[in-house]
Amino acid sequence: GAPALIQLVLLKDHWAQKSVAICAVVSVVGFYLTKVTIPVVMTYTLKKNMFGFDINKRGTPAGDVKVPESLGLASGTVFMMCAILFQLLHFTTGEARADEWLLEYNAALASICFMLFLGFVDDVLDIPWRYKLILPMVAALPLLVSYPGGTDVVVPKPLRPILNLDILHLGGLYKLYMLLLTVFCTNSINIFAGINGLEAGQTLIIALAVLALNLSNVDSESETLRDAHLFSAYLMLPLATTTTALLSFNWFPSSVFVGDTFTYFAGMTFAVAGILGHFSETLLLFFVPQVINFVYSIPQLFKIVPCPRHRLPKLDPDSGLLHPTPNMNLVNLALRITGPLKEEILCIYLLTFQVICCASGFAFRFFLRGLYK
Repeated sequence: GAPALIQLVLLKDHWAQKSVAICAVVSVVGFYLTKVTIPVVMTYTLKKNMFGFDINKRGTPAGDVKVPESLGLASGTVFMMCAILFQLLHFTTGEARADEWLLEYNAALASICFMLFLGFVDDVLDIPWRYKLILPMVAALPLLVSYPGGTDVVVPKPLRPILNLDILHLGGLYKLYMLLLTVFCTNSINIFAGINGLEAGQTLIIALAVLALNLSNVDSESETLRDAHLFSAYLMLPLATTTTALLSFNWFPSSVFVGDTFTYFAGMTFAVAGILGHFSETLLLFFVPQVINFVYSIPQLFKIVPCPRHRLPKLDPDSGLLHPTPNMNLVNLALRITGPLKEEILCIYLLTFQVICCASGFAFRFFLRGLYK
């Protein structure tokens, strides 16, 4: 968060600085509103028997405690309120260039809201995995229909002599790429999960990394690039603050579960920001742990090897340590590398890896500048 704050203070574009500052104030209000809303939603979810038991605490007294489910509904709803409130404050300023974003902004909010709803439906109905791939495609329709950007991509410099092209026109294939990106972002956070604080923690880290990227490009000489990154920053700020509030309840020992509601909504927010902000390649660099987890999980996800409902580590109640199981995901792989760990330590290790990958993404982007494209 500190690098993003420094970049905000150092912005030369005072109009952009003012806009981001307004969004930041609205987002801080969203943080406190989420903190207040979560206990209220917890009460109602428990009344409706929407709760679960923490499998990683099975065999201990904490394993018998009813933990409210789907609390991503609280942070997601407050996020939407913040985004709409900022729209009211920002898009009525009379600035001509601000009004040009209205179509994209509303399409983004429609897709995010749609995904928030479908995620909650999944939590309530427990939709089979094969249908979960379809949900993001449905939610992405408003984005695809209203997408005003080009479908041309710049060919990387090393490939230009081979293809004899500088610009490659993809047409409908680019729309397909957008669709697949939304499917990946939503489901990759959903399957890189299973221990307290991991889903919300990785979302917060990626949101801060994206925000830092956005603010570092706001002073660009290209007005198109600047506006694209501002657009993304307006989404990342409320996502970061509402997720921070949710994480305070979801951290070990978790008093709430975020549910598919949160992972789907957060993933769609990243996908929308990456697509409309025109930095989807860099976004995938920030998603390296999720990519590794997905690739490593493929044999189980596609039923090549048996895949249980919960692919979690196993707790030793006597020592309080989590031990790896044969399941193929990054959580168990980390335990095979490090040996048995306490749950909160394992989460810290995984989130540290997330931070390292995001930092490496910035380094990779810096060193390839001018060489790759």
